Amino acid sequence: MPGVITASGVDGAAPGVAVRLAAEDDVPAITELLLRSREHLAPWEPLREESFFTEASQREGLHALLERHAAGTHVPLVVVEDGEVVGRVTVSDVVRGAFQSAHLGYWVGAAHTGRGVATAAVAATVRLAFGELGLHRLQADTLLHNTASQRVLARNGFVRIGTAPRYLRIAGRWQDHHLHQLLDDQPSDRQDVADRP
Repeated sequence: MPGVITASGVDGAAPGVAVRLAAEDDVPAITELLLRSREHLAPWEPLREESFFTEASQREGLHALLERHAAGTHVPLVVVEDGEVVGRVTVSDVVRGAFQSAHLGYWVGAAHTGRGVATAAVAATVRLAFGELGLHRLQADTLLHNTASQRVLARNGFVRIGTAPRYLRIAGRWQDHHLHQLLDDQPSDRQDVADRP
């Protein structure tokens, strides 16, 4: 996987933003960012135990994601702006064969919202997914009232494909979500991609 991937050609994307594979050395910065953004993220996340906001928990979680990355099913990324970790993006549930699809999830710290950081991070991740990873499709899901995230997805070309009732347990209750997808507008017929298990 390439080192740092930047956004290109997306309106509203902040300059100086990139994504790269998360590393164990990022755990202190990720933990600090989560602590500073805890209240901001709470309405959009599952309920979290106190232990979630510790370096030990974040290190354990990242280790598990990096193992899944080695298995080819997940790509855990950090969002960096001018060298500082400001959020996370994860490409998860990668399915190969005839589907060539994955889920996309992301968040940015409270102090970095509203400036195009998430838009740029998603744009960079789309470049990675449809380039290096050879995927055909990405799916991202938002709470019905998460209009900010819906704008991020729309700026990156995602289209709403439906609504799933009681889809995820967020903030302590089962909540409906809008489902969005983005298809590679230049699909690859490369045999090495199509044959990935």
